[in-house]
Amino acid sequence: MTSARRWSRGLVAVAALVMASACATRPPDESSYISGVESARTAKDAAFRMAGSPVPKEAQATFLPLAYFPIDPVYAVPAAFREDPPEARQKVEIQTSTHQPRQMERLGTLNFTLQGQALRLAAYREVGQSADHLFVPFTDLTTGKDTYQAGRFLDIERSPTGIYVVDFNTAYNPYCYYNPTYDCPYPPKENRLPVAIRAGERVR
Repeated sequence: MTSARRWSRGLVAVAALVMASACATRPPDESSYISGVESARTAKDAAFRMAGSPVPKEAQATFLPLAYFPIDPVYAVPAAFREDPPEARQKVEIQTSTHQPRQMERLGTLNFTLQGQALRLAAYREVGQSADHLFVPFTDLTTGKDTYQAGRFLDIERSPTGIYVVDFNTAYNPYCYYNPTYDCPYPPKENRLPVAIRAGERVR
């Protein structure tokens, strides 16, 4: 496993800390939810200052602490995951920041409502990797303005119930934003949201 993937796996645990604060509909206690997100962000900043960080030491003064939109529980929305049958799952080639196409498997779609609109995002895993979480790359109407031009990512733990919370407060920039030597997949066309997601990580 590459160092980039090891770092990604470690930060899935940080995202899980936030997700544990949410229920299937809305965070049960808004103040506790906000406190949990703040704690996760503080932990990520600390991790990014450690040896092996995706943020080069010479760039840490520029990027750290990371920049975020204000935490808003409205952007933590319930979603139903419609899983593609294993025999029907599509293998897709996704372009990356270093022009090295990556083989991904489409696992299904997360269906949810946000800002009065019915929306959906396709979830993926890298071919040959575990399917214990959903990888959800996306763009929205903030992309290239307030957020990174190549899009942002969500990592969502699998749920045995099929009911999920899509929490955009946990959306994060791919590592190529901080360091161009990282190979980052670009969100596919079907994951271009027609709304502005003013939640999660942004650019400075």
